Order: sequence, then structure tokens, then C-alpha cells
Amino acid sequence: MKTKVVIIGAGPAGLLLGHLLRAEGIDCVIVERQSRDYVESRVRAGVLERTTTDLLRRLGIDERLNAEGMVEEGFILADGAQRVRIDVKALTGHHVTIYGQTEVTRDLIAAAPGRGLEIIFEAGDVAIHDVVGSAPSLRFVKDGIATTIEAEYIAGCDGFHGPSRKAIPANGREYQRDYAFGWLGILADVPPCHDELIYANGEKGFALASMRSPSRSRYYIQVPLTERLENWSEDRLWDELEGRFAPLASRPVVRGLALEMSIAPLRSYVFEPMRHGRLFLAGDSAHIVPPTGAKGLNLAASDVHYLADALIAQCIRGDEAGLDGYEAKALVRIWKAERFSWYLTKLMHRLPEDGPFERRMQIAELDYVASSEAMQRSIAENYVGLPL
Repeated sequence: MKTKVVIIGAGPAGLLLGHLLRAEGIDCVIVERQSRDYVESRVRAGVLERTTTDLLRRLGIDERLNAEGMVEEGFILADGAQRVRIDVKALTGHHVTIYGQTEVTRDLIAAAPGRGLEIIFEAGDVAIHDVVGSAPSLRFVKDGIATTIEAEYIAGCDGFHGPSRKAIPANGREYQRDYAFGWLGILADVPPCHDELIYANGEKGFALASMRSPSRSRYYIQVPLTERLENWSEDRLWDELEGRFAPLASRPVVRGLALEMSIAPLRSYVFEPMRHGRLFLAGDSAHIVPPTGAKGLNLAASDVHYLADALIAQCIRGDEAGLDGYEAKALVRIWKAERFSWYLTKLMHRLPEDGPFERRMQIAELDYVASSEAMQRSIAENYVGLPL
């Protein structure tokens, strides 16, 4: 089997890249180790910056996004009695859109057959070969049959645990910060307690009230990494959420049956280089951000924007400059997103290693944010998405 570009991973990064290439008539195939049902059921982020929505609209895969996406023009930062609204729309002229990553994935998969984008699900034993030469290939097993795809380029959009990053030699550089806590989250079909997201820093640590739609809510609280999910009944978590958000939200927290409950660790991570020969990394295969800044999916989308334009320039016009400059261009935005996510994480969480001094720094920082339009604008610009 031969194609121009083989893409590993059918998450949003791989799917967006595949659609962008097919829109320009470039042959590509997506190879995914999980089943379609599994990929479409993964619960992930739901705040889309304009980088991501612009790509979906560029592709014309935006019907449900336009019909169901919720425009969010601001959000709340709260700490004790201090409550600061960041008016994103007024400060930047832009907004974010609430539309679940699960829905983005479903839309992209549903549109694939009509646009000639082939997706191979349930591909096992994926192995990358000869990326330094002129004829890289990808081998995998599907339904017991070994298959090889020969391509000119391989795009590794297969997440943190996929094979792409591992195919880069050991002289790659890793920059990592693991946090000593995670987020315990619940997703339920109940109306949100507030019209905008609330990031709260309280005596028991961080909490977030967010939503996926007017009738579906997503809540999180900070828990130690040693915490176990089985220690939390739904009632216990709802009790905790009611106590956290009753003083902050415009409406009571409404209880409902959990569609999903999980504990997610927090990590800041960047891997360099993002290119090895004809293998290019994009999305979570190259970087992880704490979810505090809502940058995971959006950062993957900006990687894909750069990589798609570079591959299109090479495949159509024979221009290698974009591919040569891909890593440097992507990393500038990656590190700025890492900085913003790290900043919000430090500001809004109780870190176990921090003492009274660090706590007073949090209070002073949010007080400064409350009194400074320039600081609010900086936060808003980062939240809505820095320019490409």
C-alpha cells in the first residue's frame, strides 16, 4: 500500500491533518490502534479557541459546531472573597467556544468517507521504519494480517503513549514537570451552575465548574495523586461541589447521574525535536499541558495548522522551507501555551510543597489581576489563543 502521507492517530490532531491534506488533493491514510467506538467515546476538553474553530470552518466541518457550540465571552477566577471576571470579548475582541472534543472527533470521523479520507481502526503492533531515508514506511497488523504502508512522510499524532516519539533517537530532549495532584472530574447531564467557567482556589484546593452544553456540565476538584476513584461516591463528590460553588455560582449545583468519573494527573511536558527525518510529531506526542489553561486540543490544532501548510507546500509546489521550519515555528507557540498553563496552575491550585509565603503570593497575584486591566488583557489574550 502506498500513500503520500501516513498519519498515526485518529484523535483530533490526526483527523484535522488528514482533512486539511485531502482538501488539497493530497493522498493520506490515518492509522489508529483503537476502535472507532473507543475513539468517539473518549471524554476530553471542551473549550475551543479560535485556532481550532477556524480550522473546522476552513474545512466546512462546522455544522454542528455552529448549531450547538456555546459562545463564551469571559470566565471567573475566584479565591476566597476575591472574584475576578476576565472579560475576554471586551479585552481581545474574540471569544472561545464550548464544544466538546468528543463532538469534534465525531464530526471529523463522520466527514471522512465523503472526502476520501481513509481511517484504519484497530491497527495493532504499529512500527515505524526508515524515516531517515527517502522511503519511510509504517507496518501494522489488522485482523491478523500484517500490512505495510509506504509513504513520503509520516505524521505522529498518536499521543503521549504512541510509537512516534519513541521512534526518535535517544538524544531527544524532554522537559517535564509532574504535579503532585490530579483532577477528580464528573460529567453529567445537568445544567451548569453558572453561565461562564469558574476557576476557584479554596481551602481544599482547586475546583472548576464548566460545561459542555446548556444541559451537560463538567466539574473538577483537586485531589492528591494518591487518591483512589473508588473512595468517591457520586454523592460525596456532589456534596463537595455544592460546598465549593454555592458562594460563587449564580445557580445551585444540580445533581445527576455521572456519565463519567475519573482522576487525571497533571503534567507539563515538551519533547524536542519534533522532527526526525521524514517523521513529524504533532499534538500530545510532543507536548502535554495541564488542563488548567484549556490548551491541549488547541495546541494540537496549531501544530496541525503549521504542519499541514508545510506538507501542502512541499507536496504541491516542492517547497521544503515549511517542513524545515515546522519545529521552530511550532515550538514558539508551544512554550507560550506551556507558560500560560503553568501560570494558571500555580495561581489556582494549592501545591503541597508551597508554604505561607507562596500562599500570600497567590493572593497578591490575584489582587493585582483584579486591579490591572493590562494583566487581565494578558490573561485574556492567552486564554482566547495567541495568533498563529
